[in-house]
Amino acid sequence: MKQVSSFSHIAGSALTIVLTAAAVSFMTSPRVDAKDAKDTERRLTEAATVFTEIMDAPDKGIPDDLLQSAHCVVVVPGFKKGAFVISGQYGKGFMTCRKAGGWSAPAAIKIEGGGVGIQFGGSETDLVMLVMNQRGADRLMSSKFTLGADGAVAAGPVGRTATAQTDAKFTAEILSWSRSRGLFAGLALNGATLRPDEEDNAELYGHKMNTKDVFDSKLAMPAAGDPLIRVLNRYSPKENGGGVR
Repeated sequence: MKQVSSFSHIAGSALTIVLTAAAVSFMTSPRVDAKDAKDTERRLTEAATVFTEIMDAPDKGIPDDLLQSAHCVVVVPGFKKGAFVISGQYGKGFMTCRKAGGWSAPAAIKIEGGGVGIQFGGSETDLVMLVMNQRGADRLMSSKFTLGADGAVAAGPVGRTATAQTDAKFTAEILSWSRSRGLFAGLALNGATLRPDEEDNAELYGHKMNTKDVFDSKLAMPAAGDPLIRVLNRYSPKENGGGVR
């Protein structure tokens, strides 16, 4: 009986080891990586859709002259299951900057921290930021950037010609807007942090990179990034506006 019990114990332990190994293998299999890559590409496509819809809204978009002057654009599309722009949570998006020859390949970013924004009944919330000068662009290239603490950030004015009524263009490093349930408005983001999303960059470019690595690289534009760059070129051609060194 002891021998049978001992054998059963050994067999059970072996089965546990096999099942554990199988679970680890499944979690690290290409299927999971492929799914992650697909999710990252989907968010990048959604970022282009968000920006297009905002700019196509009659008299409700981002002012033309602000976009023309922007050095970088950050777009964080809303998640379909649970709002992310709420206190204590985070969102994922993409940043692209002007450089010689046009807009850069998009770099994945994360926005985190309490006070990120306002909860709109759990609905989707989209976030857009314009980086207005070289100093702001340099800050976003760093490993971590706290909006408000590390640089001037302000709620952006709404309306294609709204900047005649504000001096935000000259005083803020970053201007920000949010859209939820069709409502598009300026949104102050003091206290939120931005950081590179190296895992999502790896899904797009094959290996982990921070924001500056992506910006400085000569990697081919991922196919999922084409729609975002096209809409930026449509509303702010590469020969206009600021540039990033």
